This record gives sequence, C-alpha cells and structure tokens, in this order.
Amino acid sequence: MAKTINLAEKYSKQVQERFYEDSYTQSMFSKDLDAEFVGVKTVRVYEVDTAPMNDYTRSGTSRYGTPKELNDNIYEFQMKKDRSFTFTIDKGNQAEQMNIKEAGKCLRRQMREKVTPEIDEYRMKVWAEQAGQHVALTAAPSKATIVEQLMDANVALDKLHVPKKNRTFVIDISYYKYLKLASEWIGIDVLGRKSLEQGVIGTFDGTPVKAIATMPSNVYFMLILKNAAISPMKLKDYKIHTNVPGISGNLVEGRVMYDAFVKPTMAAGIYVACANGTVCTKPTISITSNTITLTAGTGETIKYTLDGSDPRFSETAATYDSSSKPSAEAGDVVRAAATKTGMFWSDLAEATN
Repeated sequence: MAKTINLAEKYSKQVQERFYEDSYTQSMFSKDLDAEFVGVKTVRVYEVDTAPMNDYTRSGTSRYGTPKELNDNIYEFQMKKDRSFTFTIDKGNQAEQMNIKEAGKCLRRQMREKVTPEIDEYRMKVWAEQAGQHVALTAAPSKATIVEQLMDANVALDKLHVPKKNRTFVIDISYYKYLKLASEWIGIDVLGRKSLEQGVIGTFDGTPVKAIATMPSNVYFMLILKNAAISPMKLKDYKIHTNVPGISGNLVEGRVMYDAFVKPTMAAGIYVACANGTVCTKPTISITSNTITLTAGTGETIKYTLDGSDPRFSETAATYDSSSKPSAEAGDVVRAAATKTGMFWSDLAEATN
C-alpha cells in the first residue's frame, strides 16, 4: 500500500523530528588528494622506494655499497560510489498541511538522516577492510581488558614509527562504559572546558576517543591516523526545482559522488581490533633456489608481489598457485598477504631473495 498524505484540520505546526547525528568521520581523514579527483574518476599515486643501509668500506670502487636504481610503485584510487535521492512536495498537499513540508528543511533532514549516516558507515567499513593492522582479540573488550587493549593499539603504531599526532580511537558504544570506568580515562568533565571535535567524548592515552553506535561487522574498535585515510568527495549536487513540467509544487533532487580509501604507504597507521577468527593467517615465505613457496591458513588466497609493492593494494599483485610456484631473481623483494571472503586481510609478510 502506498504511503498516505495526512490532511488534517487541526494539527501541531511542529514536525516530529527523528534522532540524528552530524558526521563523526569528517575530521578523521586527510583531504590532500581531494583536488586530484576534480574532473576525473581515477587517480594514480606513485610510491618511491628507499635504498638499504650498508657498511661503508674505506677502499675499493664501491665504498658506499652497490648502487641500485630506485624502484617506484603505482597505486590506483577509483571512485565508485555515485548515489542520489529525489522526492516531491505537491503544492496542494503543502497548502493543506499549512506548509509544514518546506523544501529546504526537508532537504536538510534528508542530508542529516540519510546521506551523512550512509557516508560515515561506508568510510568506516572501507577503512576497516583496508587497514594495515588487523588484530584478532580472543574475546570482546571488557572492563578488565579494554585499557590494555587500547594501549596495545597505540604501542603497535608506536613501534612502526607512526606519528602520535592526529590519531583517533573509534570504539563501539557498547564498550564505552568499560572505558569510562577505567582510572586511566580522562573524562569529559575535564575536557568539557575545551572545544571538542564532532563526536569526541574524551581522550585516552593522549588520543581522542569517539564512541559510535554502528561499527563495521566484527570490529570492536579502531585506531586511525588521519593521514592514512582519505575520502574524496567529487560531487555534491542538491537542487530544489519549483513547478517543473508535470509537477505542481517542488521537486527535490540530490546526488553525491564519493569514496573512501587507505593510503598504501600509510596503511599501518590504521589498527583494527577484530573478533576472534576473523583475521587471515600471515603467510610464510620460503625461497629455495629462486623458487618461492607461500603458505597461509586453510581456504585462504595469497596475493603476492615481487617488486616490493604492497599486494593488498598493488596493480602488480598476483594470486599464488602452489602447482606453479613463481620464481624470484636475486634482490627481488617478495611481499605476500592472505585474504578470504568474510575475513580481514592478514598482516603483510616480506622476504628478500
């Protein structure tokens, strides 16, 4: 049955609004590639390798070591989300409802209750899937474990020299109460004297914390470095048409083109605490007589590269087949990661022939 238009003789002029939240992800990602997407759908980014450190030799012709041409890798970001909405407000209905459906207000309501939540959830899902660090917890966070688990996340980034500045914890609201009870927590009563970013409820271990109601599936919390995540918006087009042909009233239309990505070179700056059994096994790499043997968990597919690029993102990544093992030349950098439908990427394995 079609929805009805309620025409009432007596009514309140106040429209009953639903709950909503402004975007909590808008301040959590880098905008440095946004301009690159203007006018294009796909952007390619170069990653330039570094050279290994050598022992200096005080004699001979190669005192600094054997020079090697620096390689570079190309990673591609392709925008795929192209979403829209439309609705009408009939002039007769509007008049008989005493103009409670004012087009501008209805458009704002659509933005905050439909568009913004969809984009937030999509960003979090992509950042979780493409994160560089996935850690499977043996059990969901509790009052006794959450402090140590959050500390472990910060330490994991510290060990990889990830900058401490511009990190954000995003935690499932279900576990916020455990963190709130921890003595290490700096509560909102202290931070309330300062201006907080959208969604920030306090800080922990010097890092802002956002508690959200809808985390990606099988994710307890995430630690996100701002520079590691991007979410370009190519098009934001919202229009209110009046008395278009065939409609007596307003026609409202909206279109938004966006996507979300993780920068391959900074993927380790995103840490995801996952449910037990949802993270693939880190592959083992064995190279014998230039022949590469890769192993991972049961049913997992192994992606690998020989040029030093990250197989989780690289266009040169190949799928490992144990029946026709690949060969490596001297100096080749083999990198491998395991994947499986419904599970998160494994950690990255690396070996040099």
